[in-house]
Amino acid sequence: MQPDGFSALTVCGVRELADHRARGVTHVLSLIDADWPEMQAFADYDDHHRVVLEFDDIIEPIAGKILPAQQHMEAILRFGETLKSVKFDRDGHLLVHCYMGVSRSTAAMVTLLTQALPDASEEHLFARLQHIRPQAWPNSHMISQADHMLGRGGRLTQELRRHYGRQLQREPNYRTWMRELGRESELAMAVTP
Repeated sequence: MQPDGFSALTVCGVRELADHRARGVTHVLSLIDADWPEMQAFADYDDHHRVVLEFDDIIEPIAGKILPAQQHMEAILRFGETLKSVKFDRDGHLLVHCYMGVSRSTAAMVTLLTQALPDASEEHLFARLQHIRPQAWPNSHMISQADHMLGRGGRLTQELRRHYGRQLQREPNYRTWMRELGRESELAMAVTP
């Protein structure tokens, strides 16, 4: 099941952008740090609609960093609303990226899927994300906000906890990586299946 009009959904990191230039990308959501330079890869893409949001991949306030805030999540949801109204003359291809294609972008993709598929279970939404981006480790702060804004009553966050648990079983090195990134609270959230 995909949002209407899209035959392809992609999540990637900055270094992978060139790999998608010939894949007919029609819509791009770029989630980047505020000081990130313009990415030249998009000059080689076919005509596409792109929205850029600038905030850091953090889950709690850090001096000098931009925490994903309500206005960022509102902008993601506005982007999602525009996708609903687009009449495609060809199949749509949505690409969402951040620096690594692991945290901000995967949280945004789950948010967009939840918005587009309001009757889908949280389990289905995260299974879809896992299919799109196997290494997904969505930003918990963003998911918490999406959960509230989309009226999921905590169920999106609960499924995120199970997702983290599955990811830690699949790739134990995530434990070290998340500690190095200061994301211990996300490790503590994980529920082992």
